[in-house]
Amino acid sequence: MNWGVAYALGAYLLWGLFPLYFKALISVPPLQILAHRMVWSLVLLTLVLLVKRHFTWLRAVRERPSIVARFALSAFLLANNWGLYIWAINTGHVVDASLGYYINPLMSVVVGAVALSERLRPAQWIAVAIAAGGVAWMAIVAGHLPWIALSLALSFALYGLMRKTAPLGSLEGLTLETAALLPLALAYLAWEGSHGADAFLRGGWGLRLALMAAGPVTAIPLLLFAAAARRIPLSLLGILQYLMPTVVLALGVWLYHESFGRDRAIGFGLVWGGVVLYLGDALWRSRKTPYAAPASSNHSRKDSA
Repeated sequence: MNWGVAYALGAYLLWGLFPLYFKALISVPPLQILAHRMVWSLVLLTLVLLVKRHFTWLRAVRERPSIVARFALSAFLLANNWGLYIWAINTGHVVDASLGYYINPLMSVVVGAVALSERLRPAQWIAVAIAAGGVAWMAIVAGHLPWIALSLALSFALYGLMRKTAPLGSLEGLTLETAALLPLALAYLAWEGSHGADAFLRGGWGLRLALMAAGPVTAIPLLLFAAAARRIPLSLLGILQYLMPTVVLALGVWLYHESFGRDRAIGFGLVWGGVVLYLGDALWRSRKTPYAAPASSNHSRKDSA
């Protein structure tokens, strides 16, 4: 249990610190950062699979082409989420990005109700309504919808839906997704290189190593998250996940000095109110349904990332 909490905190803290990494690459166009993230993530994930000697899942992929189609769609959603997040960070929208990840769990609840016919409890509906009020308030005072936050929340909620119903685990699924994106990433980098615009080719070894670090930067928190999810209740995992947008928000306001005036604070306050109600309801429900540990340590080792 304690290790599970540590893994979860590590994953969410690393995700929260992503702006520091992307800001360090601010001289590189966002699409190039995204392409390198795909390439080097696949390299690292392949190495992990080689060490684990875990390739039996490829048989199911070969026998069921529908799996490839499903993960191609989830890869598209993941690439959109990654690309928008990188662009938001490096164009001065860190606070907007944090809002997206505060909204995301509530957006996932709505997506589950619409796509999977999941029944929402009254407290969940109220939580969603309060958060929606916060979004509406920010849209009114700004004169436009907070499209960055909404796009991040929706794309990741839809990605979560695809992965929830997918037949592969987190490591195998992310490997297949990055493999599906690899041809596009390589084609784009080759095109940029042919025009002398590839930062990896033009930059020094410091920049090259920073771009190559996109592999472990992407994979390590995902592996920590997968390990945490098998050790602690989902309700606790859900509470800890708000560490990530909180760190992002703190970086946006205190380190990058983005605007956070009264109107935005009111909108965020409503969103936070919805989040608190949502988490309170989840905690109350979890106490009525005790967490069941894995049946055996062998099972845990088998699934370990």
